Amino acid sequence: MKAIDLLILEDDPILVQTLQILFSGEPSFSQVKSATTGKEALKILEDFRPDVVLVDLGLPDMDGADFIRVAKGLYPDAEFLAYTVYDEIDTVLSALKAGATGYVLKGCTPSELIESVLKLYEGGVPMSAKVARALIKEFQGDISRRGTGESLTDREMNVLQALERGLSYKEIASQLKVSYHTIHTHIKRIYEKLQAHGRREALRKAKMKGLL
Repeated sequence: MKAIDLLILEDDPILVQTLQILFSGEPSFSQVKSATTGKEALKILEDFRPDVVLVDLGLPDMDGADFIRVAKGLYPDAEFLAYTVYDEIDTVLSALKAGATGYVLKGCTPSELIESVLKLYEGGVPMSAKVARALIKEFQGDISRRGTGESLTDREMNVLQALERGLSYKEIASQLKVSYHTIHTHIKRIYEKLQAHGRREALRKAKMKGLL
């Protein structure tokens, strides 16, 4: 197997140093570079073509899923592995839809992380067990909701209820412990599903359907 070129995108400088030492000491890896912001990583990608990009989703300058979406569009041959503390289903789905093909939670052992990157490079889909279970539950719940005619996910219902209470996007994001961009995506989907053009119309239609 060809030695892997890796880009680490992580805003914690201590963790960056730890990860660089970890991967640089493995014979399966060739070049290991790092960035602490999404903009810096995009700049590095102009000249460096890594096989795998390890992405922390909690970036200081942009949403991690947005970075993956932009970078994947520019460099489709690269594989993106989300490496984060966020295990809630909406963040997982956002990263996967953006182009990540693996999702590993921080707290895994160094050997598990190395194995995840190798597995991704070899065509696998590395995923923490907790995340995989959450995806299965979401899939099963989606099937159940389709059977009853209900189209909003549980998280979308949480967002809808927060909208009814008059909370702003930022307040909802803080309450649900997700990014502003994730909430914006949820609200867009809610409007689409309810065929509404704004908060007031969405709430009115939700009440008509008995959702609120």
